[in-house]
Parts: sequence; structure tokens; C-alpha cells
Amino acid sequence: MKKQLLIIGLSFLMFACGSTKQKTKGKLTIVTTTGMIADIAKNVGLDSVQVTALMGPGVDPHLYKATQGDLSRLQKADIIFYNGLHLEGKMGEVFEKLERIKTVVPISRQLDSTVLLTDPIYAGAHDPHIWFDVSIWASTVNQVLATLIETNPENEAFYAKNAEDYIQSLNDLHGWVREEIATIPESQRILITAHDAFNYFGRAYSIEVKGLQGISTLSEFGLKDRVDLVNFIVDRKIKAVFVETSVSEKNINAIIEGCQQKGHNVVIGGKLYSDAMGAEGSAEGTYIGMVKANVNTIVKALK
Repeated sequence: MKKQLLIIGLSFLMFACGSTKQKTKGKLTIVTTTGMIADIAKNVGLDSVQVTALMGPGVDPHLYKATQGDLSRLQKADIIFYNGLHLEGKMGEVFEKLERIKTVVPISRQLDSTVLLTDPIYAGAHDPHIWFDVSIWASTVNQVLATLIETNPENEAFYAKNAEDYIQSLNDLHGWVREEIATIPESQRILITAHDAFNYFGRAYSIEVKGLQGISTLSEFGLKDRVDLVNFIVDRKIKAVFVETSVSEKNINAIIEGCQQKGHNVVIGGKLYSDAMGAEGSAEGTYIGMVKANVNTIVKALK
């Protein structure tokens, strides 16, 4: 029934929007799926844009379903940015249809496939958690920049300067993360979380990562997966595992209990921001603040 309502709502949206894309002057209304993407748009557009993220703090994009309120926001948007790479699940179908009548852009569009990690479960699919390698995330700023310039060319110089400044901040962040993670003794440089959101992080910053679930929180895991992870933690004498703000703690708590039954004490090292940022207005409610909070939590628990 919900799917039928969504289809009806989408049909109405497409009818209301008309059949042509409009170039807009003045302040642009931008809708994004995640807060991380919204943060790019805000930094490039500054006070020339009004940005809304559909998915707020604590929201899992893998499980997210569009609401009638979302359709209203999408209808009013001049530009819609989403991650792509199947992060948004079935919402991807909505964006593909809207692209015929609106400026709808996956920020991963310009990425070279050689920098993307593949999904071990689904052939041909890529890991969508690209924001965990700050250097890759910095390269997506150019897609946002190009779209803003195309939509509002009068502000090209303004957008270009903002993008340049933001990319420099991200480059500095990338170097800082490398330095901080390197302070963890190599034998203890193992990051265990609820699902495989941190593989880009592991590759970029030389830290081994393991998740109980796969790349998507929709993926299933069985008793063998749980036993294998418990044995790994016990064998490697890992002292801390991590929960995620957008994923239930239940499965990680089961892993901790399994370790205790084998005589190994492992604690929760803290909460990490994985698929969503922190509350708006907080330091963790920005991309840079979120990354710094995660790194500080990881280093404190594992060092």
C-alpha cells in the first residue's frame, strides 16, 4: 500500500513539475538525501542556497523509505543531490524518473570506477560509503560545483572560490586523519563495527576493518558469521568494538557476550557516525566535525 501511495505521489509530482528542466535565478532550493551531501552543498553555495537533507541524524539510508513530505520537498527543489551507488535503496528508482524533469544528480557520477570498492555479495555493485575516504569525498565536491554553475552561471566565480576553500579544508582533514590513525599501534589497529561501512576508511588510513553485517544493513548474517567474528576478536585479543549511531546496538552486544563466554573481555569503544551525521548545529552535524569525532573515538579506544 505504501509503495502504491509513493507511485501515485511521484506521478503527481512529475505532472506538477511539467516536462522541462528550469534554470533558476536567485537563491537555489537544494534537497539532498544525506547530511554529508547537504554539507557539501552548503559549503559550496553558502548563503546563495537553501539546503534540506531528507535523512537526519540517526537515519539509516539503506532502510529509508520516502514519505509524502519528501515528495513535496522534491517537487519544490531546484536541484536534487543523492549519493548513488545504491546507497538510497529503492529511492534510486524515484530519482531516475525525476531526472527527466528536474536537475537530479548523483554526486558519485564523476568518480573513476578504479577508486571504488566492489560489493563482495552483489556482482557489479560498488560500496557506497565513499565519504569515509576524505580524499574521495573531496573529489565529489566538483560534481556539486558543476551542477550549481550549470543551474546558476551568474554565481560561477562565487561557487568556484567556495569549492576551492572547502576542498582545501578536506585535504587538510585527510592528512590529519592519517596522522591520528598512525598513532595507534599496528597490532591494535583493527576497527570492528555493526556493518561494513568503513572499508574505504580502512583502505585510506591503513586500519583493518570488519563488520558483522555486509555493506548494506539489509544484508543477512547467520550464526556462523557471529561465531567467526567472536573467534576473530578473541584470537586477536581486540579490546574494543564500536556501535553506530544509525544502527541498532543489539548485534554488537551479542558479539560482546560471545567474547565474554570465551573468557575475553571486550568493551564498546564508543559510538561512530556511519550513515548519518550528528545533530544539526553540533560539531558532529558537519562532515568535518563528524570525521574528527569518529577518529578521536577510534584512537582513544584502540591506542
